[in-house]
Amino acid sequence: MPTFEHDRLFIDGSWTTPSGNDRGDVVEVIDPATEAVIGHVPNGGTADVDAAVAAARRAFDPLISVAERRDRTQRVIAAMEKRLPDIAELITAEMGAPVRIAQTVQTQVPLAVAKGFAQVLDTFEFEEHIGNSLVLREPYGVVGAITPWNYPLYQVVAKVLPAVAAGCTVVLKPSNEAPLSVFAFVQACEDAGLPPGTLNLVSGPGRVIGEHIAAHPDVDFVSFTGSTGVGARVGELAGRSIKKVALELGGKSANVILDGADLATAVKVGVGNAFLNGGQTCMAWTRMLVPQSRYGEALDLIESAVARYTVGDPRDPATRIGPSASRSQFDTVRGFIERAQRDGARLLTGGAEPIADVGYYVAPTVFADVDPDSELGQEEVFGPVLAVIPYADADDALRIANGTPYGLSGAVWAATDDDAIAFARKVQTGQLDINGGAYNPTAPFGGYKKSGIGRELGRFGFEEYLQTKSLQLKEQV
Repeated sequence: MPTFEHDRLFIDGSWTTPSGNDRGDVVEVIDPATEAVIGHVPNGGTADVDAAVAAARRAFDPLISVAERRDRTQRVIAAMEKRLPDIAELITAEMGAPVRIAQTVQTQVPLAVAKGFAQVLDTFEFEEHIGNSLVLREPYGVVGAITPWNYPLYQVVAKVLPAVAAGCTVVLKPSNEAPLSVFAFVQACEDAGLPPGTLNLVSGPGRVIGEHIAAHPDVDFVSFTGSTGVGARVGELAGRSIKKVALELGGKSANVILDGADLATAVKVGVGNAFLNGGQTCMAWTRMLVPQSRYGEALDLIESAVARYTVGDPRDPATRIGPSASRSQFDTVRGFIERAQRDGARLLTGGAEPIADVGYYVAPTVFADVDPDSELGQEEVFGPVLAVIPYADADDALRIANGTPYGLSGAVWAATDDDAIAFARKVQTGQLDINGGAYNPTAPFGGYKKSGIGRELGRFGFEEYLQTKSLQLKEQV
């Protein structure tokens, strides 16, 4: 495996030597399948953030034309698309996504999301008359984008593309676990010829780079994706300067299988969703709610479905689950499994025992008889761990589905779509699949409760990057 070395940050249109920081070191990028160091990126400091924000402020033009925004957006999409095969390889290397996932969900979905923003820009009305007022939608300003490691390209695209399309400028901080693909994306943006300062990249520790971006008085809007705890800290820091914040945070999504649903399909799709990307998905359906009357049948179907999820080398096309993305995440997931067993949940398959001498591999794990109020029934694991919970009736299912601090995603399966929709209307979550409805990269995505603030994707995600101004005219138009 070659190594990928980056010793410069991207600031004001050029690759720039970091100014240095208190530790003066670099970020090691570890291949979670081999535990080998495969690259380095700069460990930037607060002075680098200051330089990036200043460059973004100089580049920001609140009167940028829609034609220029369209041109920039299309150039970025074209340049990114050319690099997708290389980016897919980097994602497999840096966070362990199996090639079948890296070449599809990890790269083709971001491309679809990007094209969705371009479509929104083609039809969006930036001015409208309301009575005697002319209402304008204007770019928000300098955006601080802080992204996680689980879907590194997608998370960046979901923030940078709407910002560029809206006419904003960006200071981007990637995760330390999976920064290589983000550097490749920024190189694509450089290929696209974005004006200097439009997009700036500063890597380094979240407690230094992320916190300084969130607190920076010249950043107008912070978009963060990550854990609920860190999101609360971002919101606290941003609030000190009264800036806008969008937070896409944790989830403990319920896959509710109502009596009368196609149980075999609901279980098969539900297991696949829970284990997608090794369970390292904020919108994963990690709680499967099954009617007590069909509980035994469901457990048999789950065991059969899980048996097809091969764990192994992410570079093998047959692999469906690769390693956890880091040693830290590996230890976290195993800790959840061990505590769930101590709490009395019944281990149906998998477990905490290591399944390889090298690499951060966790077996796909299913617990039955999970107490909805236990840690496993309440908290996000972010690994291949599924909690199966029986319920007595539809009211009980609704109570369990709504009974966590989160509300990001989920699913409802029923005998008819109307029945599923009627139940879904009562679920406190931002997005629900109805009887296996397909993912829509232009539909709004975001959470209720502690799953976040704001929306991403499509028109709703685009509007997050716009300010609203009202001009009161003498006469009604």
